[in-house]
Amino acid sequence: MIKNFTDIAFTESVKEEQRARGSRNNYLQMEQMEMVQLHQREIAFIQSRDMFYMSSVAENGWPYVQFRGGPKGFLKVLSPTQISFANFRGNMQYISYGNLTDSNKVALILMDYPSRTRLKIWAEAEIIKPNDNELFNDLVSDDYEAVVEHLFVLNVKAFDWNCPQHIIPRYTEEEFRAILNITDRTTDDDD
Repeated sequence: MIKNFTDIAFTESVKEEQRARGSRNNYLQMEQMEMVQLHQREIAFIQSRDMFYMSSVAENGWPYVQFRGGPKGFLKVLSPTQISFANFRGNMQYISYGNLTDSNKVALILMDYPSRTRLKIWAEAEIIKPNDNELFNDLVSDDYEAVVEHLFVLNVKAFDWNCPQHIIPRYTEEEFRAILNITDRTTDDDD
């Protein structure tokens, strides 16, 4: 079962800050909610991403946030409580990988900038060698040229949708071209 994100995020010190700043009562009802699994809304959103941010924590207590990118849909939902992705070789610092040998807890932030939508996910990560197995075949596309160093399976423990306030819309080249094509068609139709 996936926990309510408040079980993880609202520590006693967070609750104390909420009390001191007058927002604690706003979250009491939210804490009673039960989130059993990822639903269609979350699944569709997750599988349409071409990037996300993943945080981990080193044994010295310092947090680290890593950008993860790939072709649209490289982040896959394996089940209502599990997501996975192929980790493509980058600068070979292996900070996230090293951090996960000490603590397997991660947090993800998935963004859709044009629609100003953000999904936060808390998970426990498993790292799997990229052997030629069914999971590898599900996660790796022949169309994307990258070296797969390992596979991540993330056991989702909680998630939360954020409000759109303060998210500045940004567009990928593909999204920008789609906007221009729509605008061009509209202009042509008006003539």
